Amino acid sequence: MPLMDHLRELRNRLIKAILGLVAGMVVGFVFFDPVWSFLQEPYCELDAAYRASGGRECNLYTNGLTEGFFLRIKIALMIGAVVSAPIWLYQLWAFVAPGLYRRERRWTYVFMAAAVPLFLLGAVLSYVTLDKGLSILLGFVPDNTVPLVTITSYLGYATAMLLVFGLTFELPLFVVVLNLAGVLSSARIRRSQRMIIFGIFVFAAVATPSADPFTMLALALPTILLFEVAAFLAFLNDRRRARRPDPYAELADDEAAPLDLEEIDAELEKGERAR
Repeated sequence: MPLMDHLRELRNRLIKAILGLVAGMVVGFVFFDPVWSFLQEPYCELDAAYRASGGRECNLYTNGLTEGFFLRIKIALMIGAVVSAPIWLYQLWAFVAPGLYRRERRWTYVFMAAAVPLFLLGAVLSYVTLDKGLSILLGFVPDNTVPLVTITSYLGYATAMLLVFGLTFELPLFVVVLNLAGVLSSARIRRSQRMIIFGIFVFAAVATPSADPFTMLALALPTILLFEVAAFLAFLNDRRRARRPDPYAELADDEAAPLDLEEIDAELEKGERAR
């Protein structure tokens, strides 16, 4: 396709994705109360000594006129991004897929099938450990001092925890993808294993918003376990690859590799029909 046609298609895909996001934000405004109560639950589980209201109440505070309005906007945007994910992911895929070969599309399917559960697993773990990190942070408040936690600071902390845990759980998946692509071998992973584990602990200490030892271990230990699984999968893939004969083993270094032109033409024709 000419460049202008690509730009027009990109514009159409972006418009559809934005419309899906706007529709998801409408859903977010409707379900704001239950979602905000769900996000606020870890704070409500804290000991009464850590809450300014004390007793059984778990009130958060606001110190600005527009803070409540922007809180609803942020929550609606988060819900909208999640609800409309099938729409904008499909638009992204529909724009990119015609330029991929069959094997590359298969890898993309596998990557997405693993990426979504891993991100959700990390988000669930962060939600479970959210109250522990809050109790450690608020435990440093001096005596005779009332911690007035605002809704903006609490939402920022909770959102950062969800994103950090979710995205960190994706890192072992990239190890598997690099191994499948032939960029990273299992032997190299084994040689760098100690440094990688040390780097995971350093990353967990720096990336977590609370930077407390409990949250760091809650992030680092599962990530190391996932990394070991990824290293084992890389080992199995390298062993399978070693058993397969190399079709280019008999070629000289300066000899061109044979191309399957029929397969390439079929892929191009299929991409044209998809457009």
